[in-house]
Amino acid sequence: MTGKGRELADMMERRKVDILCVQETRWKSSKARSIGAGFKLFYYGVDSKRNGVGVVLKEEFVKNVLEVKRVSDRVRSLKLEIEGVMLNVVSGYAPQVGCELEEKERFWSELDEVMESVPTGERVVIGADFNGHVGEGNTGDEEVMGKFGVKERNLEGQMVVDFAKRMDMGVVNTYFQKR
Repeated sequence: MTGKGRELADMMERRKVDILCVQETRWKSSKARSIGAGFKLFYYGVDSKRNGVGVVLKEEFVKNVLEVKRVSDRVRSLKLEIEGVMLNVVSGYAPQVGCELEEKERFWSELDEVMESVPTGERVVIGADFNGHVGEGNTGDEEVMGKFGVKERNLEGQMVVDFAKRMDMGVVNTYFQKR
């Protein structure tokens, strides 16, 4: 593969990244394809002009994939077994500011369904573009986020925080300062 896929594979190899969630793939269909440098992209999209999500795996982990869920062009997941640990990798792409509330609620409902389908004891990692700002500070939300968010919280950011609380997860990019 050439272009963006190859560029992505080269970056993953250079930074020693084994698993990566990607959004805005803008490829129509549901496939797995090699993107070069020993990486494979599992993607799903219904329109070549918008949305689309995927998970890129180092080729050595492809044999560990037990399940692929194609939920929508905004949510997809892979289940892998790595060294005896069941790992669910979820890629998400939330509707942007300005999209209809109904579309946003549909996305969060799809994500909730994926999370609720994960058996107790299995691990979950979500890599997503939630298109929201959770805001600086964490007063009242210490259980799900650190104090290094950015900007003021918007509606979309509140949806992220609410989801984290419902699922007992953390907004991990708020636990460290950005450069």
